[in-house]
Amino acid sequence: MTSVREGTGDAWLAERFEEHRRRLRAVAYRMLGSLEEADDAVQEAWIRFSAAGADEVVNLGGWLTTIVTRVCLNALRARAARPETLIGPNIPDPVLSPADGPTPEQEALLADSVGLALLVVLDTLTPAERVAFVLHDVFSVPFGEIAPILERTPEATRQLASRARHQVKEAGAREPDAAVAAQRAVVDAFFAAARAGDLAALVELLDPDVVLRTDGFVPGPAVLRGAETVASAAIGGANPHAEFQPVLVNGAAGILITLRGRPAGLMAFTVVGGRITAVDGITDPHRLRRLMS
Repeated sequence: MTSVREGTGDAWLAERFEEHRRRLRAVAYRMLGSLEEADDAVQEAWIRFSAAGADEVVNLGGWLTTIVTRVCLNALRARAARPETLIGPNIPDPVLSPADGPTPEQEALLADSVGLALLVVLDTLTPAERVAFVLHDVFSVPFGEIAPILERTPEATRQLASRARHQVKEAGAREPDAAVAAQRAVVDAFFAAARAGDLAALVELLDPDVVLRTDGFVPGPAVLRGAETVASAAIGGANPHAEFQPVLVNGAAGILITLRGRPAGLMAFTVVGGRITAVDGITDPHRLRRLMS
């Protein structure tokens, strides 16, 4: 077996690890839906890697992906064993960027399209389904390499990914339109119609099966479905004193809502075919402060 090692010592290990850090963080973020937990998983992977070394490793990237996946799988299983009592749906951590574009670090994290709506659906999968789907469908890892991580056969792993794919499709998590400017035009029209109280215009902007999810920190239902229901809620919740700042949420058009200079809500929009298919909102004041810091 050919060794990848051409140097010695901790400096060599650190250099090799840094070459793969961004991809590992991207994998961990999709697995866990938490930026903080993703960073913790990458750090744990580094600790294991630095202790084990890499003398006989041919595919270092694949080996490191396996390490970070095992760390994430353990975290997902621990999370499933101790489920949280949430007010509303779990809205995963968004990657928040200025409207003019993400940083290079954020671009690496968001490669392969990872809308917030998809992360919400991934959070409903079992740990094994999530691992199989993320590694195969997002990162193109063969089932034969995923199977040992899950302690399943390749065929059983294929079935896990298939079940996950079906759930993602059933939940309506779809890839947003590519042009952010076009997304922004739809989102701007949505807020203009809401402020004007124009129900017909709002319905026209919404997919018939649109879903609106919030974390439950504002009055009203945490999940709403259907164009007329969501449109009515948008008109009823319009605040004339609110200010809207365009942002990117996971690379897609979003809005930061402020009241008297303080963040009051973050809304992520999924726009498909010129219509809004999903709106995911974070209104927890403590979480908003953390995201803005």
